[in-house]
Amino acid sequence: MNEKSIYRVIFHNQGKVYEVYARQVSQDRLFGFVEVEGLLFGERTAVVVDPTEERLKTEFSGVKRFHIPIPAVIRIDEVEQEGVAKITDGETGNVTPFPSPLY
Repeated sequence: MNEKSIYRVIFHNQGKVYEVYARQVSQDRLFGFVEVEGLLFGERTAVVVDPTEERLKTEFSGVKRFHIPIPAVIRIDEVEQEGVAKITDGETGNVTPFPSPLY
C-alpha cells in the first residue's frame, strides 16, 4: 500500500450505510473482519457544516482503528481524492441484495 493512498470504505451498520475515508485498510488478524485505520475527515474552513460528517466525527472521535465484519462491507475503493464522509439510509430501493450465508 502506498503511504499516500486514500480508501473509501462503504459498509452497513445498524440499518444505515456508512461511507468513510481512511489511510489504511487491511485484512484483520481477527478472522472475518476488515481493519480500517487513519480515518480522514475534511477540514472545512467554510461556515457551512455538513451535519452527517459532524455526526461521524463525533461517533469516531478518539478511535484509532476499527473492525468491520466482512459481510457488512459493501465496497472498498482506492481513490485519488478524499470526499465527504456520510451516513445514508440502508434502503436498497428496487435492488434486492443477494442473500449471503451467515458465518
